[in-house]
Amino acid sequence: MPESPNFKSGSEIRQTFLDFFATRGHKALPSASLVPEDPTVLLTIAGMLPFKPIFLGQRQSEFSRATTSQKCIRTNDIENVGRTARHHTFFEMLGNFSFGDYFKEQAIAWAWELSTQVFGLPPERIVISVFKEDDEAFAIWRDQIGIPPQRIQRMGEDDNFWVSGPTGPCGPCSELYYDFHPERGDDNIDLEDDSRFIEFYNLVFMQYNRDADGKLTPLKNKNIDTGMGLERMAQILQKVPNNYETDLIFPIIKTAADIAGIDYAKSDEKTKVSLKVIGDHVRSVVHMIADGITASNVGRGYVLRRLIRRVVRHGRLIGIQGEFTAQVAESAIALSESAYPNVRIREDAIKAELQREESQFLRTLERGEKLLAEILSSLPRTQGGTKGGQISGKDAFTLYDTYGFPLELTQEIAEEQGLSVDIAGFEKEMEAQRERARDAHETIDLTVQGSLDKLAEHIQVTEFLGYKQPQSTAKVEALLVDGKSVESAEAGNKVQVILDRTPFYAESGGQIGDRGYLSGDTVLVRVEDVKKESDFFVHFGSIERGTLEVGATLTAQIDRSCRRRAQANHTATHLLQAALKQIVDPGISQAGSLVDFDRLRFDFNSPRALTAQEVQQIEEQVNTWIAEAHTAAVEVLPIEEAKRRGAIAMFGEKYGDEVRVIDFPGVSMELCGGTHVSNTAEIGVFKIVSETGISSGIRRIEAVAGPAVLDYLNVRDKVVRELSDRFKVKPEEVPDRIAGLQNELKATQKQLDASKQELALAKSDQLLAKAESVGEFKILVAQLADVDADGLKTAAERLQQKLGESAVVLGSVPEADKVSLVAAFSKGVNAKGLQAGKFIGAIAKLCGGGGGGRPNFAQAGGRDASKLAEALESAQQQLHSALTE
Repeated sequence: MPESPNFKSGSEIRQTFLDFFATRGHKALPSASLVPEDPTVLLTIAGMLPFKPIFLGQRQSEFSRATTSQKCIRTNDIENVGRTARHHTFFEMLGNFSFGDYFKEQAIAWAWELSTQVFGLPPERIVISVFKEDDEAFAIWRDQIGIPPQRIQRMGEDDNFWVSGPTGPCGPCSELYYDFHPERGDDNIDLEDDSRFIEFYNLVFMQYNRDADGKLTPLKNKNIDTGMGLERMAQILQKVPNNYETDLIFPIIKTAADIAGIDYAKSDEKTKVSLKVIGDHVRSVVHMIADGITASNVGRGYVLRRLIRRVVRHGRLIGIQGEFTAQVAESAIALSESAYPNVRIREDAIKAELQREESQFLRTLERGEKLLAEILSSLPRTQGGTKGGQISGKDAFTLYDTYGFPLELTQEIAEEQGLSVDIAGFEKEMEAQRERARDAHETIDLTVQGSLDKLAEHIQVTEFLGYKQPQSTAKVEALLVDGKSVESAEAGNKVQVILDRTPFYAESGGQIGDRGYLSGDTVLVRVEDVKKESDFFVHFGSIERGTLEVGATLTAQIDRSCRRRAQANHTATHLLQAALKQIVDPGISQAGSLVDFDRLRFDFNSPRALTAQEVQQIEEQVNTWIAEAHTAAVEVLPIEEAKRRGAIAMFGEKYGDEVRVIDFPGVSMELCGGTHVSNTAEIGVFKIVSETGISSGIRRIEAVAGPAVLDYLNVRDKVVRELSDRFKVKPEEVPDRIAGLQNELKATQKQLDASKQELALAKSDQLLAKAESVGEFKILVAQLADVDADGLKTAAERLQQKLGESAVVLGSVPEADKVSLVAAFSKGVNAKGLQAGKFIGAIAKLCGGGGGGRPNFAQAGGRDASKLAEALESAQQQLHSALTE
């Protein structure tokens, strides 16, 4: 039997695999991005994903055979990372693929040749699995390859039958397992025993099509899709106990261990788990950022943020206190750059993103960990400690909502303490927050929804005519007043009207609903908003005259002026997204939007603020496209066809089998159900009002388009004219005049602050005679009237210096019901066990407040001024007692 050749490094294994299939007619292709072309998939999770359209018959391949080493990210088993021998979030899948070319016999023969003759695995250490009904594959392995039947395991559909979905191409699999303990024999082989077996190569035989009834019919073109785990093959060939100790990951672990000042080999299991998590996750985040993903609170950006935060958290667990992720990332970059040069090219972006997220999360950790420690200490304890207790959903939500502490992190810390988290309670609190947010925006209340549910069985769904018709006749199908179904309503009533057909656009996709009128011979209803519930369009409005009855035939007329404004603003958001991708980063994607009649708002993922120059360039680009008069092409297409053409979809949106595509050729193509101009020239003009950050990793642009620009400029012009009149200067001189006033104000404030400091010092000098001697120390506790916190600080520091070995505590009431406190302790006082921060924090609680600081100096505040005298008296007594002892 050939010995394992001398190419055991991960890089050599990768290249050997690719070369093996390249010499056998396969096109060697580079890894696809971790950001897949398919917008319905969050991240690239398998080697076959880039070829999915070919396998599904949606795209023709330029070649019949291919081979790749594909970067993949999976987080479904994230809790097992570091705890098992081979769970990862980032891994590389080596694959060979056949598109209607070779099939089972050749795929099996090459898999065996590669495994045994090239990689040198002993045949007696390989066990095969096949689908239980795949007699053909079983026979090939037994008769042509020569595998003993007892080492070929027939498995069920869950393990050995690949499907692309409920319907479509599918087929049986055959897997190759490496046996670490062949001495245990071939009786009762259990491939689920991962202490003995590791699956390292999977061959998928895509040979059937499954219809809606579950019937399988043979495909005309049969395909091969395989995957070999690079990390698993490295573990086998490098003879190490787990994937983490291969040369693909261990150098990253070693870097983290060195930073922490620990030895991996001598560490306990808990420390090793943390080091493995760091090693795995750092690989993930390096490649994610290199592929253009930035941290945010949505989609793949949230996956990145979660992984970075787990790295930081586990760094803290092994004793790393400062920032370290960029240093560990350098090790991961060095390991990957030969195969994936973009990690070195994007080195600065990778390290900047890590430093930004780490710095922010360290602050979050500090705040959240303090609160979590308080929560844990308050839990009822059993005899063995807190084990078996539960963190309430309310507390978990407070950590999440107020301190930015991820639920997953709370769960992880709780699990370490033998606790659980009330997830149902957390979700209840989350939903309550959503309800509070919805309260600020009119929605159909529960009584209306309840009535709709009852009416749904008796009325037909609303036919929407609004893409082509601004006006139509319509029949009143249902009428609600105060949430209750009625047969008629009089003038003066607020009503919700459901029609059989309507030209009114219902709020959707960020665009608000149309306004307009419903009119008949004797009735007029002003429509103020339209919302869609299930398949019903609900028109919210007021009856201005007459009586409205169920069954009446009306004329439904939208406010065309409002519609034109909405169309201009909505189309402008499409142009804005295209400009952002072109000028700032192709990886930018929409994170939310609002299309109103008088403004638009567009939220997008970005790790940094845009520069003033970029904002100007974006505005100019959008206005250029407007002036170029691009005509819209609107089509309804099968979703796969739309995506194949390059239409942008919003991640997280649910789309049907057919989608509406808004295409301004050469500029923008998006899946969108909103209303739009037929030509960009109809927008007129576009103006960015502001660019701000709304959360970490998410930016917001607010802008106006069309007629709304004139409204915006009129308001600005009025303000400038009023300022010009008030300051008696020309409009262009207003900025200089304001700057001059600001400088004058700063100078005046500086003089005022200096006067306050002098007053505080003058008052403090009068207190020196009141200092009390206690042994070798001086104690001074006093109240200074009308001195602010800064003045109090200056006074306390000066007094402590003049008194020498001393403890100074001062208090004041600078504003009504506001207490300021300060403590300054000498080193000798600290040596007595008194720390200013802890001491003044406890005193402040007597005034309904709190605070803290360093051992030698600290400040605090309170809300109850009536308790200040009592608090200072307590401070005097405590200091006297402590220093006397």
